Amino acid sequence: MRARSSAINLIMMLGVIRRRVASGGSSASVFGQSFQASRPVVSTSRVSSIAEKEVLLQPRGFGQVRNFGHLVVPGCSVSLRPMREVVASIQREATMQMLSRPFSSDNGDLVDAVVPFMGESITDGTLASFLKSPGDRVEVDEPIAQIETDKVTIDVTSPEAGVIQKFVAKEGDTVEPGTKIAIISKSAEGVAPVAPSEKASEKAVSQPSPPSEKVEEKQKPKVETAPDTVRPKAPSTPPPKRSATEPQLPPKERERRVPMTRLRKRVATRLKDSQNTFALLTTFNEVDMTNLMKLRSDYKDAFVEKHGVKLGLMSGFVKAAVSGLQNQPIINAVIDGDDIIYRDYVDISIAVGTPKGLVVPVIRNAEKMNFAEIEKEINTLAKKANDGSISIDEMAGGSFTISNGGVYGSLLSTPIINPPQSAILGMHSIVSRPMVVGGNVVPRPMMYIALTYDHRLIDGREAVFFLRRIKDVVEDPRRLLLDI
Repeated sequence: MRARSSAINLIMMLGVIRRRVASGGSSASVFGQSFQASRPVVSTSRVSSIAEKEVLLQPRGFGQVRNFGHLVVPGCSVSLRPMREVVASIQREATMQMLSRPFSSDNGDLVDAVVPFMGESITDGTLASFLKSPGDRVEVDEPIAQIETDKVTIDVTSPEAGVIQKFVAKEGDTVEPGTKIAIISKSAEGVAPVAPSEKASEKAVSQPSPPSEKVEEKQKPKVETAPDTVRPKAPSTPPPKRSATEPQLPPKERERRVPMTRLRKRVATRLKDSQNTFALLTTFNEVDMTNLMKLRSDYKDAFVEKHGVKLGLMSGFVKAAVSGLQNQPIINAVIDGDDIIYRDYVDISIAVGTPKGLVVPVIRNAEKMNFAEIEKEINTLAKKANDGSISIDEMAGGSFTISNGGVYGSLLSTPIINPPQSAILGMHSIVSRPMVVGGNVVPRPMMYIALTYDHRLIDGREAVFFLRRIKDVVEDPRRLLLDI
């Protein structure tokens, strides 16, 4: 009888819940009130003695509630699921909805512009600058802001054509993929661009006029004061004299403090790690550029006519580096823990200085390229690096680096290794110097070259042989044809 009475009470409770939900009440709130009200009626200890058959009841209107109770009939058991299981189920569904949100949310007329996916190794970035202003008209996929990461600068584009209503992020904020930065109106409703004259008038109104000093003087009450007694002034101590060795520091007003960009901080960290990890050693040699420059001069017009790109000196050094790496495979290897990884491919990284910092795009499989293919790839990567459109994949990897400081006029330097590589070749400016050729002193266009290598892995013998191979191939490019 008690079980039947409990079943009737629970059925009545479900009917009340169903009517309240149908009338517009919140399913969660109605369920909580009804559940609290039903607690004293049903006792778990009493019901547990009944047969172990269960009938699942899921009333309509409880789309978010799972397994919230069981219907009681004669010969069946009753068990009420704890409230925390229901809440956990609702939270899981809400979390899945948040994780599955798209990278641009559309709410009717308003569209959110959000930060795109920035790469597997990049979790966040800094909102560097806005390329547009509120009220500006934008087209589909038009960049409206730039995100600066540790490696590249990424554009945030507009998902729809419309007018920028407002920005919801500020320059300098740290943002993650999916972060909303702007709201765009597709119909341009509710967007009122402010004219410059209106801005000026608002500023003038917002600045209150300073109170008149005369009015303040009139409002102050006059207070009669006794004549001050004349007191002898204490002798002022003279300022301390600076010693002759004390440095004269410039005033702080002539200094500027500017925060480092993420790219600059990343470069600084990697170069310092390289200095702390590798046993850096540099060896030098000099190259006579006469024959390579003559080859370039003789065939530059025919080269451009056939391949559509100019013949430069960099392709000759890339081919020479490939030959040197194939002759000395240890230069192309790297230490990984207690092992040495030998690479059977040659990916040449080319250091490119940009206004935002140093980037190192990679020429993949350089051993399979000819002069024309190398020149085209260098031009493409350099252009992308300078305009900021280079991707992370185009800079990842690389087994050997070439840095050409000669384009800036550097005569001699010791380049630093780009981790996780083991060596780097430094090129420098070409200077005409007197050289002894065939017993005669003649002027020759000469270039100093430098190889910095990890002495933990590479001995001086291999480093000198590699640099000697660079010198031989550049001074006589015919060696590449004959493979000698």
